[in-house]
This record gives sequence, C-alpha cells and structure tokens, in this order.
Amino acid sequence: MLRHTLVFLFTIAFSSATHADSESQKQNWPQWRGPTSTGVAADGDYPLEFSATENVVWKVKLPGRGSSTPAIWGDQIFVTTPIDGKDGVVCYDFAGKEQWKQSFGEEVPGKHRNGSGSNPSPVTDGKHLVTYYKSGTLACLDLTGNVKWRTNLQSKYGKDNLWWDLGSSPVIAANNAVVAVMQGKQDREEQTPGQSYLVAIGLDDGEVAWKQQRQYDRPKESDQSYTTPRVLNLDGREVIVTWGADFLTGNDATSGELLWECGGFNPDDKGFWRVIASPAVDEQVAVVPYGRGDLLAAVNMKTASGDITATHRLWEKVEIGSDVPTPIIQGNQVILLGDKGNVHGLNKKTGEEIWSGRLPKAKAKYYSSPILAGNKLYCAREDGTIMSCTIDGGLQNVHENDMEESVIATPIPLRDKLLVRGETHLFLLGR
Repeated sequence: MLRHTLVFLFTIAFSSATHADSESQKQNWPQWRGPTSTGVAADGDYPLEFSATENVVWKVKLPGRGSSTPAIWGDQIFVTTPIDGKDGVVCYDFAGKEQWKQSFGEEVPGKHRNGSGSNPSPVTDGKHLVTYYKSGTLACLDLTGNVKWRTNLQSKYGKDNLWWDLGSSPVIAANNAVVAVMQGKQDREEQTPGQSYLVAIGLDDGEVAWKQQRQYDRPKESDQSYTTPRVLNLDGREVIVTWGADFLTGNDATSGELLWECGGFNPDDKGFWRVIASPAVDEQVAVVPYGRGDLLAAVNMKTASGDITATHRLWEKVEIGSDVPTPIIQGNQVILLGDKGNVHGLNKKTGEEIWSGRLPKAKAKYYSSPILAGNKLYCAREDGTIMSCTIDGGLQNVHENDMEESVIATPIPLRDKLLVRGETHLFLLGR
C-alpha cells in the first residue's frame, strides 16, 4: 500500500512540475533562443502584419544602441544597452514603463556596422539576471536591479583579441553563470598570448566555480568564435555544448570537465573560418553551420564520450548553410535561414531536404536568427524589414513588415504579442 501511495504522490509531483515548466515556457523568455534554446516559441495569436506604426501596442526609445535580444520574466523585460556611454541594462514592465536601470564601467563600442558593446543577450533563471558586454564586464543582478556581483573577464584572464565584436551570450548552468571565450592565440598588434576558455561563476557568491581551457591550434581567425553555448541534459547529466575553433565540445556543467569533442569540420585547415551562427540543438542532436555559410553538419550527442569525430556524425550538407543566423530545431525538422534569405526545411536525422523557399530579395542580409511560433516564422533583416510567414510544406503568406530602423536582435513571440528590439526603439506588437 505504501509503495502505491508513493508512486501516486510521485506521479502527481511530476505532473505538477511538468505543467509548471510548460506554463513557464509560455509566459517567459529567459534567454536568446527562448525557453528551450531551440528557437521555438509557444503557439499563439501573433500578428503577421505590422510596422513601426501598425499594430503597435507601445514603443519606447532605448537609451543607447545595442544588438542584444531582451530577456523576459513575469512582467519584466530586460534589455542590455549603453547608458550614457557605459555598459547598462534597463528593465521595463509589459506596459512599456521603465522600472529600473543599472550601469557598469565604460562601454567599448562596436566595430561592425551592426555591432555594439551590448551584443550579448542577458539570461535569467527568475531570480538572477546575468549580463555580459564587449568590455569584458560580467554582472549578476537580482530582478529589482540590485547588483549581486560583477567582474571583468578581460582584466582577470586577458584582453579580447577577437577581430570583430564579442557576441557570445552567457548561459546559466548548475547555478553558475557560464561564459565561453574563444579567440586567437595571439594579439594581432601586440603579439601577446591569447586564451580561449569556459568559465563558470557562482550566481549567489560571484566566486569562480571552475575554469576550463578550450584552446585549439587552428589557422588564422579559424580559432575565433562568436557563438553561444547550449545547456542540455544528456544521459542524466547537465552538459554545456560549445561550438568554435572547428570543434564541437561537451563539458560537464558542474565540474567543467571535457566529456567529448567532435572535430573534422575544417579538414583542409582553411584560415578565416571563424564561426558566428550557433548550433541548433535538442536533447540528442546538434546541427552545426560552418564554412562561412556553405556547409552544414549534424552530430549525434547521445552516448558521446571522448573523441567522437569519426563515430557520431549523422550527415553533412554542401552549399546549404548560414553564416550568421542560427537554425531552428522543431521535432524532427531543422529550419535553416541563409544570410541572403534562402530558407530550407531539413530532416533532422538524415539531412534530407523536405522543402525550400526564398524570402523577397534585397541587398540587406539577415543577421538576426529566425524564430518559430506554432507554424509562424519570423525573420528580421538588417534593414529593419521583418519577414513573417506561415510554414505549410514551404513558405506561405509572406509579409514584409517595415520597422523603419535596423533590427539585428531576434524578435520574441510571447503571450500573443511580438517584442522587437530595434536599433533605437523597443516595440511591443499585437492585434
């Protein structure tokens, strides 16, 4: 009788936890690629037609120029942005009213026309908010804006020698803020040693939990990466999956130990193969764009251990890929947006093309990653045109929505609304 009672109570607790997780995913957007890190939002009544003046619930002018995607928890929207020349973060409520703002040290502006000192997106677990900047400043706040701790990774571990603007966002794993720094071995001007690594810092105490070197001997610029790690539960273990320097790696989230690595993505040792697009991942598979947008591969991470280069590659594609936009995984389908607007639907397990389409042509490219909500796909072009359409055996009902300012951040579909971070404004769009 006791055994049956315990089973019943466990079932109720598991069902309640699952329901709570499902509701959280519908209500919150804790990080750049959404609650599941797959680029997939909950289904909803999201607008397909809008502009800078049409179907605008509200818009507010931001204090500075940035490219990061906001994070949302409850009634709070967190946006990293320069504030009076300093690295900063602003919190708005869902009515567009400023709740608080906080600033840190001096901003290091961007080099690229679409870059900024606030490229990395914030991440939250509902208690902590972690922000990261091109200056190297990494900060943890509570959700009322109080700074719990701050540090500077470049002052601590060596200066940034990336050729372009730092873009990797922090993630939360094992109650730590985790950052991937992947850069060249030497500074181009001063010829000083560089260092690539993963570092985990405790959310509650600001102490370094672990630091793991991640330095691969690669050709010029091929050792540089602008990607964001993914946190997964693989075989009952929390694993940090990182892509860069021609290697996909898995590290234990608690200790930092390297569990497995997959190479072979640059067999001819080509230079200038830096990577920008992050891998699309789910519980078992990582879909990896590389080769500056010309190549795509899938890796089976299930039971991965040691060097899996020769054993866990599922498939490869040539002349299909993306240089900047990160793909989407939904079920058994991969949705890939190319930089010039080519869109492909692929079978996740085989790489077979299921459908393909082309968004309206333009000189401007796609620097934002696509997002899927139900069957609605949103793709933001750098000139501020957001393409919206439905996926039904291909691209259907394509709309061109002009926001009248550059859009580099990923749009966020949430609660039947669409939150868009533009170059100068934050928009909430809805019917």
